[in-house]
Amino acid sequence: MDEFKFIDSIKQNTYKQPSLLKGIGDDAAVFRQNYQDVVTAVDTFVENVHFSRKTMDPYHIGYRVLAANISDMAAMGATPAYYMISIVIPENWSESELQQIYQGMDRIASTYKMDLIGGDTVGGSELVVSITIIGFVDKQKARYRSTMQDGDVLFVTGTLGDAAAGLHLLTSDKNDLVQDNNYLIDRHRLPTPRVAFAQALSTLERVTLNDISDGIANEASELATASNLTVQLYYEKLPKHPKLKQFSSEQQRAFQLFGGEDFELVGSVPQKDWDSVLQAAKKTAVKISEIGNVLYEPNGSNNVFLIENGKKHVLEKGGYTHRS
Repeated sequence: MDEFKFIDSIKQNTYKQPSLLKGIGDDAAVFRQNYQDVVTAVDTFVENVHFSRKTMDPYHIGYRVLAANISDMAAMGATPAYYMISIVIPENWSESELQQIYQGMDRIASTYKMDLIGGDTVGGSELVVSITIIGFVDKQKARYRSTMQDGDVLFVTGTLGDAAAGLHLLTSDKNDLVQDNNYLIDRHRLPTPRVAFAQALSTLERVTLNDISDGIANEASELATASNLTVQLYYEKLPKHPKLKQFSSEQQRAFQLFGGEDFELVGSVPQKDWDSVLQAAKKTAVKISEIGNVLYEPNGSNNVFLIENGKKHVLEKGGYTHRS
């Protein structure tokens, strides 16, 4: 495969972002941004660790790896604008399959008006995709995990455990437990980052956000630790899609608490701003659920407690392990 021909085949002919001056074609990209803060993140995805051709087509791989980065932007309250891709290509991947990966990326990138501005390609023993994403947020409006306060309402978007259930179906011999499981499978393969919802909260002075990439137990723990506060979750309030009910109670619990890659948002706001969160959810057609609260405990900070069947116990941090 000719590297330069491949790069030329994925190069954009026009730019979606007005701040982009020069994309692919030189030693580096150039953009100009005067009135906002720049937010950037990088993630690396390895075949048979973060994705597998047994459960996803190349198109899904490209779509989901970029969706994961876009979800990071949503958690920061930022608008995604650019992305760069460094890819290690093994010999057993064809040019057609690689093009499908980029087509998946381009599909979701187009949804958010993002430009591909560069990257690198090298040969190697296994497929590795590393994505750097760049976004923008109004000055002083980036959202951090450390800003929760005593008395906050804890909320989550969407439903929890869907992607883990979809992966279970894809790796199980029994994937016909109900007539149609495409919803759960698509939640694993084609997730929807909550960028619009996060942006709809931009008028609020204080919002704490975290994206659910590793399960609600893990993400709630990250919030509690960063803010040095205690989080209480009510198991019965965790939003559940009806299609999860085909599984046993134990499976549902594991999917919802510890399942990964739903790419929903968990966050907190002051009680006085809860109505504004509800309005933002309505405006962006996103399901929103109040699932708990934040409190200060002199001897219990950094803990996450789960209240389940009327009993309260510490919820361990455990979450998703990357084997998809």
